[in-house]
Amino acid sequence: MTKKAIRAADALLEAQKIAFAPFIFQSSVTLKKLGVFDLIFDSRDQGGITIDDISKKLAISRYGLGVLLEFSESADIVYKSENGTYELTKIGYFLNYDKAVNVNLNFTHDICYKGLFHLDKAIETGKPSGLKELGEWDTIYEGLSQLTPQEQQSWFEFDHYYSDGIFQEALKRVFKNQPKLLFDIGGNTGKFALKCFNYDEHIKVKIIDLPGQLNKALKNIQNAGFENRISGQEMNWLKPNAKIPIGADVIWMSQFLDCFSEDEILNILTTCVSAMNADTELMIIETFTDRQEFPMSKFILEATSLYFTVMANGNSKMYPSTVFINLIQKAGLTITEDLKLGAYHTMFVCKKE
Repeated sequence: MTKKAIRAADALLEAQKIAFAPFIFQSSVTLKKLGVFDLIFDSRDQGGITIDDISKKLAISRYGLGVLLEFSESADIVYKSENGTYELTKIGYFLNYDKAVNVNLNFTHDICYKGLFHLDKAIETGKPSGLKELGEWDTIYEGLSQLTPQEQQSWFEFDHYYSDGIFQEALKRVFKNQPKLLFDIGGNTGKFALKCFNYDEHIKVKIIDLPGQLNKALKNIQNAGFENRISGQEMNWLKPNAKIPIGADVIWMSQFLDCFSEDEILNILTTCVSAMNADTELMIIETFTDRQEFPMSKFILEATSLYFTVMANGNSKMYPSTVFINLIQKAGLTITEDLKLGAYHTMFVCKKE
């Protein structure tokens, strides 16, 4: 959109929507939680449902429903007919039923919402100033295993939604040269390691991660019966002199490096190079902002950058591919393959120069 493509009145309305954005967000979350959106949608074949019927069926005061639905109507989330019945608009439908929207909504509500109040301090200090709303840690990754069950669910659903979908496609390339040992750096809950075990009966995996995540991943894999093919190494990449063992055929980093600053990424890559031989393949999977086909995808990624700023670590973001290409070259690596995975992801296959 060019700066001349919108009328002043429309621009002012959009500015007011931003001014009251928390009201739109919280009222929508409340209507979802109370089951109002579901009831309205389920009544669509009857031409909608009145506020009185909603009040009776859900045992919610007419006043409470009134303030929520009136505002949601102004926000184009619900539609009120001339006879007083409510229906969901297309926006309301996606808000209530689209999986990606719900993953983002829950992540925003349970992980980011309170912390975003401290965004200005995070920008000023380079520290995740909003993280104190969840716990007293230097980064969110140190506290993942200590979040409440609801917070953990929202965080991992967000993380997995934007990674799990490409695993099956990526495995074909991972096993192209029949690797025997794979290092999964930032292994999270062990989902990718389990995919590897089920894909190839000979592969062994070493997960390298923070203690809390590593213990959870190893437990999940042991419960699945693969304890003889898994090992782990506790690692905090922000501590000095971090090292990984030699011997990996593949070093796998899926949406891991975006959790660090550029200097930290360079240090991690350099550390990996020192453990690689001429045949080791380092595979980096990311959702780069400059490689998104749809504006919506770029919008989501750039919003996620603010999560990194205020909640995760204070100094990382979702990067454009050009930044990674430069850091990969500085670390002494060559990109041998530049592959598109799914609709949003890129895989860089790298080797030691």
